[in-house]
Parts: sequence; structure tokens; C-alpha cells
Amino acid sequence: MHPILAALRDSAEEFVAVRRDLHRHPELGFEEHRTSDMVASLLAEWGYEVERGLGTTGVVGRLRRGTGNRSLGIRADMDALPMEEATGLPYASCHPGVMHACGHDGHTTMLLCAAKYLARRGDFSGTLNLIFQPAEEGLGGAKKMMEDGLFRKYPCDAVFAMHNVPGTASGRLLLREGAAQASADNVTITLEGVGGHAAIPHHAADPVVAGASIVMALQTIVARNVDPLQAAVITVGAFQAGTVSNIIPSHAVLRLSVRALDRDVRERIEQRVRDLVSAQAQSYGVTAQVDYQRGYPVLVNTPAETAFASQVALDLLGASHVNCQASPIAASEDFAFMLDAVPGCYLWLGNGEGGKAGGCSVHNPGYDFNDGNIAVGAAYWALLCERFLVD
Repeated sequence: MHPILAALRDSAEEFVAVRRDLHRHPELGFEEHRTSDMVASLLAEWGYEVERGLGTTGVVGRLRRGTGNRSLGIRADMDALPMEEATGLPYASCHPGVMHACGHDGHTTMLLCAAKYLARRGDFSGTLNLIFQPAEEGLGGAKKMMEDGLFRKYPCDAVFAMHNVPGTASGRLLLREGAAQASADNVTITLEGVGGHAAIPHHAADPVVAGASIVMALQTIVARNVDPLQAAVITVGAFQAGTVSNIIPSHAVLRLSVRALDRDVRERIEQRVRDLVSAQAQSYGVTAQVDYQRGYPVLVNTPAETAFASQVALDLLGASHVNCQASPIAASEDFAFMLDAVPGCYLWLGNGEGGKAGGCSVHNPGYDFNDGNIAVGAAYWALLCERFLVD
């Protein structure tokens, strides 16, 4: 066992209590006041320079040591989800309708555990920037921190982040060079027709029929307009129209989630959605408005930084516990904004398999972060820091 991992396993129990406290007190994006208080207080206690308020509730802790001129950024997300917890755990959420269903309580705790070790025992030379980010869950907290001057105030030669992955053995690390997580765009299509009586449809222009045709036609974009060796998803998550069976409504609304693992494919899909919706609507005698909202970009891990991160993982855990050629994930992640600005790597940490602890999917009311990962994640961050920040 690597000495850093052994040391952190011996001291991880105090951070299990921290993680469970965070789990019991979840906070939604841009509302992480209690969490930020805890993070800032601990960082200051350990000797970090602390700044609060970046991205509303974000926290950055900076630790300078030695004469090295390199700077490293490590990011953890802090926000919870608007869900009712159903774990029945003694430390379950005390806030109705809010829970840590994605493991951000664990991500924050792993970085805090590493922060204490590095402050007390870390052997490095340079500048370490620990970034505790709010509002990852769809609200773009990473972008907000950057707009508030994150990398201008705390320049980084590289930036790294980690997310747990249920369904993979606990403690196993997965990495991938290049596109690792998908972009995520939200599209609202509003169809305007002519309402009427269900018995005389020829006097109406039915947006329901037009919408149904659009739903089916949208599926041809991935099948016929995207390279078969590329990945993309178009999901119609909502189709809202009408109130009763004998009235043809005058309008309908479709809501789409569009995802891609390639920037050019993302552009191609948007144009095809717009063209297809316009043509389909016209063919049914209705009009269409397309509100295409760009969300998180494709998350792209840069080659040199991914190779470096992979070697750290191999040195910490050994080849049997590391996959350096993991498959990409269609979920999105706003760390992609940071990787668009600074080289770096986003990696994954197995949270458990099957019925074992942590095997439940994220964004599920039965999910819980696997506390056995605290020492592994913290040891990884500590070793990565020591390897990156050298004279």
C-alpha cells in the first residue's frame, strides 16, 4: 500500500463524520452557505489563504510552499439536488426535498481530507489552489466562479476534478483522454396551430399531430446525420398539449435534452433540429419557435495532463485498480468550462457495485456516497499535488 494512502486510512475516521454532517445538511446550488462556512473555517485552521464569495458561495483555499513556480488547481463540487431522500440512514437529510444524491458531499470531504494532509505533511514546492465550487447541478457554478475571476486571481497550470461512479468497484479509478463527458443543451419547441372541435379536424391545424411527427423525425438526426462512430442523444422529455379529448388545442410544447461528445457534432445537431422542426411544422400547417439553450460544453481531458493523472493513479493503486481507457459518459459536467480555459483532467472513482454500499445510481433517492472512498480520493489528490508541484 502506498504510504500516503496508508496514512490517510489511519486518519480518515474524522472525515467520515465530516461527510455525514454535510450529507445531513444538504444545500442547493448558490445556497451552500453552511457548507462554505465549514470549508472556509477548516481551510483557515490548517493555514490556507481563504477567499469566499467567488461564484456566490464558492471557496478557494491557497497554500504556497517552497520556491516552485508551478500552480495546481483541484476542484470539488458542493451542491445537493432538489430530491426527497429515501435512504433511511441515521444521517439522512434534515431538509425536506433536498439531498446529496450525487455524492458532492463526498467530493468535498475527499478534498478537505487531502487539504489537511497537504498542509501538515505535504512535500511540494509551488502553489496549490483548492477550488470548492457551488451549483454544479445545472446552474453553471464553474462558469460563475470563472466570471468572478477564478483563474485571474488563482492562475493554474493545470486543473483536476473527480466524480464518483456507482456500478464500478469502490476505490477503482477510471480515466480517459479526450472527450469524456457530453455537452448538454435544452431545447423548447413551441408549436402554434388552430384549435377546434375534435369532430371537425379539417377546420383546425393540429399541433399535436405536428408534434408527434416532430418527435419521430428527431430520432433520424442521430441515425442519419451523425457519424455512426460518434455518440449523440436527442431525448424528448416532455410533450405538453391540450386538456380534454374532444378539443384540438391551439398550441403544443416539446422539451428536449440534446447531448453530444464532439463539438462539431453538437453544432450539426443544433442546425438539423432547427431545420427539421421548421420543415415538419410547415408541412402540417402550423408554426414553430425553437428556443435552443446551450448548456454545459463537451468535457475534454487534455493529453499531457491525462497521462500525468493516469500515472499518479497507477502509482497509488496499481494497474489492477485503474482503467486508463474508460468509456465516455453521456452525462454532462460544468467542470468542462474550466477545461475549456485551463488544461487538465476529470476522472472517476468507483462508488460500489450491485447491492453493495454505493452501488445505487446517482440522482436516486436511495443513493449514498461510499465513505470507504474518502481515503482513496484524498490520497490521490495528495499524491497528485506532490508529483505536480516540484522544483
